[in-house]
Amino acid sequence: MYAVIETGGKQYRVAPGQTIEVDTIDGDVGALVEFPRVLAISTDTDGLLLGDAVGPAKVRAKITGHGRGDKVIVFKFKRKKQYKKTIGHRQNFTRVQVEEILS
Repeated sequence: MYAVIETGGKQYRVAPGQTIEVDTIDGDVGALVEFPRVLAISTDTDGLLLGDAVGPAKVRAKITGHGRGDKVIVFKFKRKKQYKKTIGHRQNFTRVQVEEILS
């Protein structure tokens, strides 16, 4: 059984017991969070529930940590103009472990 959830403008395919990294969520380590925006749920009989059939489904997860991703280097360059600019960016994330899918 798995579900497709949306959080932080991105979609994730999750299953119970799986650990994923999502955009920063407020909360302490060990706190439970719910993702109410469930887009699809697969059933045990290989069926897929979409749209209104999903109903008030939720995915419950536990926060296992916060962190920062790898640095991404952004290099801007214009030839013949002596323009070069290098900047870096590290995105914050929250690591969550999916506990259960409530349908």
